[in-house]
Amino acid sequence: MTVTALDPRTALIVLDLQKGIAGYPFIHPLTDIVARSVALAGAFRARGLPVVLVNVGSAAPGRTEQPPPPSPYPPSFTELMPDLQQQASDHLVTKPTWGAFTGTGLEAWLQDRGVTQVVLTGVATSIAVESTARFAHELGFNVTLAVDAMTDRSTEAHDHCVTRIFPRLGETGSTQDILELLAGAPDPR
Repeated sequence: MTVTALDPRTALIVLDLQKGIAGYPFIHPLTDIVARSVALAGAFRARGLPVVLVNVGSAAPGRTEQPPPPSPYPPSFTELMPDLQQQASDHLVTKPTWGAFTGTGLEAWLQDRGVTQVVLTGVATSIAVESTARFAHELGFNVTLAVDAMTDRSTEAHDHCVTRIFPRLGETGSTQDILELLAGAPDPR
């Protein structure tokens, strides 16, 4: 865990914490992931920093060896988990692919607000979180990954991302590490 700093204009991106995935078998309890994401969202909102809530509304096109789920998903599938307490100030992104940037306008939205760093939470570590982290890094954002606020269906995939991939894309840390940095940072307003 090496998170060292948060830029003055950092945004929180919460990935795929939606009703349609609530029943999936994850390696860490989803209630813990949601609770940590809620704690971060509350802290970001309290400081006037952007909170982006992301859901997935369809599967990406293209042939794969693993058949995608039926698409489009039923409407209730995309509903955010109520614990997130979506606020009017939050930015909602419904993505058509694994990552939150492709085809969503998220990059421009963040740039319009002067955001230079993103903190990522959510599911699944090896899919939505990794894809979003890769694009954020390629686009020039500083990336921080709250590794105790994410989970996956595969222990091996989760551990590979956390130990091998994420340190190459940004800094990793716990929810508490990030909350402490937020508490000690000057208020950006």
